[in-house]
This record gives sequence, structure tokens and C-alpha cells, in this order.
Amino acid sequence: MTIAGLVEESRGEDAGRMRLVVVAASLGTVFEWYDFFLYGSLAVFFSALFFPPGNETAAFLASLATFGAGFAVRPLGALVFGALGDRIGRKRSFLITMVIMGLATLIVGLLPTYEQVGLWAPILLVTSRLAQGLAVGGEYGGAATYVAEHAPAVSRGYATSWLQTTATIGFLMSLVVILACRVTLGDDAFRMWGWRLPFLTSIVLLLVSLYIRLKLEESPIFERMKSQGRISRAPIKDSFADRNNLKRVLITLFGITTGMTVIWYTSQFYALFFMQAVLQVDYKTSYAIFAIGLTVGMPLIVIFGALSDRIGRKPVMVAGMLLGAVTLVPAFHALADFTNPSLVAFSRQNRITIAGDGCTFSLFAKPVSDCDRARNFFSRNGLSYVSVPGTGVVTTVGDMQLIGFDEATYKKALDDAGFRAVPAAINLAGAVAVVVWLSALIGMVYGPMAAFLVEMFPASIRTTSLSLPYHLGVGILGGFLPFAASALVIYQGNIFAGLWYPVSIALATAVVGLIFLPETKDRTID
Repeated sequence: MTIAGLVEESRGEDAGRMRLVVVAASLGTVFEWYDFFLYGSLAVFFSALFFPPGNETAAFLASLATFGAGFAVRPLGALVFGALGDRIGRKRSFLITMVIMGLATLIVGLLPTYEQVGLWAPILLVTSRLAQGLAVGGEYGGAATYVAEHAPAVSRGYATSWLQTTATIGFLMSLVVILACRVTLGDDAFRMWGWRLPFLTSIVLLLVSLYIRLKLEESPIFERMKSQGRISRAPIKDSFADRNNLKRVLITLFGITTGMTVIWYTSQFYALFFMQAVLQVDYKTSYAIFAIGLTVGMPLIVIFGALSDRIGRKPVMVAGMLLGAVTLVPAFHALADFTNPSLVAFSRQNRITIAGDGCTFSLFAKPVSDCDRARNFFSRNGLSYVSVPGTGVVTTVGDMQLIGFDEATYKKALDDAGFRAVPAAINLAGAVAVVVWLSALIGMVYGPMAAFLVEMFPASIRTTSLSLPYHLGVGILGGFLPFAASALVIYQGNIFAGLWYPVSIALATAVVGLIFLPETKDRTID
């Protein structure tokens, strides 16, 4: 064989090995995100299954808070498994996290409900969510570092951007599996026991992912550090006791991960909650809109990751945060216009005010006053309202005036005013276009991020250093976004008030990023 032939064969082997690395790392991460998002997609069912009855709004918010609890422990998982990745290897670390995630998800599918065991039901559910959160906290850092340490420097953004698609793929898979189960079993059977199937069948994905990941070799950079005696014995201490590295951690947290997080979760998770819970779009239609929109928009993550190899990570990510801050509110208004135009028209034509005293609405208690019940009623129906001071409770809907609270009277008043909760017509193309735009925002802030995080920190403490700021942003700010946004809607009486949370954080992060975020694309990572 000629020298040229040997070179070509070597290149072919390297390309094949790189594809295996990306596929194996990505497949395992897809599986973990699929498991994690199953809960979020089924939160509306869990509110009735695992929490005390009596207040639908409070139960739904409690289910979202439980979803957020899984995110809250992700920084702890980042420290524990990030340190393992720096001490025993990237591969071993993310094998452990995948097994924990799979077993925790399987257990969720076997849990008894509140009707069966009372308060033990939410306790067991929260425990399972905490285990899932710990596992995901350790997964991302190991997988991102592993792929980046295999990738050629000139295409690191492109190679790692495939890993960034896994969260969207996992979310999409969860929607498709849930939709298939609900359509096949019917709503009643799915509500009673069919919701367990997506969790139980994840064991198949676990076995496949483990089989493929076991074929991988350790990262070449880690192997070199090991042979040269450069492995950190105390990666947590080395990451955060060193002043220069701590500065890099803080810049990463406040200059990119917080803004990326709120854009990501607002564009996918909260948008789906908003469409179903606020705009009253049925699950089949809402799942179809997101399935199409995410499928069309997902390649943008890879495109923007590749673009960052040419023009840099910083300009792409900061532009995404600025565009998110400017366009999220108009995008959600457009989503409302496209998916439930009759609801939007009714709100514009019939201003609702609630004048009264005794409004002490609690997120976790049953409404006790007429004022609380009135606010709860309009929130459930996706209608904005304005609270004003007054004596007693006087509610106006357009020109109609209602004294006190009686649900049947309120329903009749809305019917007489022409209110329809269920959309009469939906502009599917327009709704899908909004989801594609939201996917573009995700692509800009998330596509280049894995490469940036890896390039930001030294190899010996890389997984520990990058995992903590990533999961502080994703875990704390992102995990409680659905809860915080829903709470803002109820307290403010405005169905779009929940967007103030992500918009303000995205804007603040973009400003910090513009000032302090370094460009990393030309850095060596060994």
C-alpha cells in the first residue's frame, strides 16, 4: 500500500472512531434526557396522582416544584461525578450516572399513588427525582469533555454540537412515546396506569446505551495525563480554591449558562406548558406542533455549533441571548394568536377585573376566600385579569358585574360573553414556525456551549470545573422556571407575566457575557 493510501486509511479510521465517540456519548445522553423529561411532560398527570386533592392549581404547581427538585440537586451531582471524571476517567463516570438514571426512572414507573399510600407517594416521587437529578448532574460534564477531547480542534464546535442535540431529541422522544401510549390506550386507561409504560420501557434504552458505551475507550487526553502523573487528587479543591479558576467558573455561570438555561427551558418546556395549560390546546395537537417544530429546528443546533468554529463561540451565544430577551414575549403572543385566537380575542374584548379584599392566594393551600377562588378560576381558564382594591368581591367581565364567587355563575357569565376554552381554530403552520424560531434561539446559545465549556478550563479539573456552573444555571434557574413562571402568572393575573423571569435573566446574562466572556475557540485543551 502506498503512503497516500496509508494516510487515507488512517483518516478513515479516525473519522470512524470519532463517529462512534459522538454516537455513543450522544445516545447515552439522549436516554438520560428522555428519562428526565418524561416527568416534566407528565407533570399535569402527576399533580392528580401523587399530591393531595382539593386544589388543582396548587397540585399542579407542586408537581412542577417536584420537577424542579430534580434540577436543584444537579449541582451536587456535578461535584460528585465531575470529580470522579477527573480522578478515574470520563468514561467510567458517565457509565455510573447512566445506570443510576435508568434505575431511578424504572422506579418512578412502579411507584404507588397518593390514593394508595397517602403522603408516602410524594415522598417517594421526590426521592426518585433527586436520584435522577444527581445522575444528570454528572452526565453532561463527562460526555461533553469526552467528545471534545476526541474531536479535532478545527471542528470541536461542530462535533460537540451533536451532543447538544440530545436534550431536544430526548424531549422529542418523550413526547412521541407519551402520545403513542395515550392514543393507543385511551385517556382513561393512560390516566389510571398507562402513564407508567414510558418509564418502564426505558429499561430497554438503558441496556442498549450501556452496551454501546462499554465499547468506548477512555479519552486520549485523560490517558496522557494519567501516564504523566498529572491527574488531580482533589479536583473540587483545585477547581474552586484556585482564585483564577474560580473566576472562570463565575464568568461561565453568570456570562452564559444562566441565560442559556432560561432560553432553553422557556423555548421548549414552558412553551409546551403554556400551550396546554394556559391556551387550552389539546395534547395531541400540542405534541404534534412541538414534534414537527423541534424536528425542523433541531439541525440549527449543529449549524450554530459549526458556525462557532468559524466566527467564535462568544458572538453566537451572546447574540442568541440578546435575541431571546427581545423576542420571547412577542413569540409567545404569536403562539397564542396562532393556537387559540378565540381566547385572545375574548381577552381583548372583555377586560376582567377583580375588586375585593382577602386575596391571600397560596400556591400550596386550598383557596379560602371568594377573591382567591375568583383568581384561581380565571387562571385555570387561561384568562388574564387585573386585581384592584375593594370591599367584598366584585368581578367585572366586560360590562357584566358579579358579586361574590359562585363557579356556576362565573361559567355562565363567560358563556354569555362568548368565551370558548377550547380553540375553535388553530393555525398549525404559524404555531410550528414559532417553535422553529424558539429552536433557533436554543441553537444559538446551546450549540457552541459544550465546546466553550471544555475550552474554558484546564484538563486536569475540567469535568468538575465545567459541570458546576453549568448545573447551577440549568439546575436552579432552569429547573424552577416552570414553577416560577406559573406562580408569576397567578400572582400578576397576566398569562404572559411568567416570561418576565426568563427575559430579565437572559438580558442580564447577555450584558455580563458581552463584558467578561472570553473567546475560546482557538485555545488548546490538552
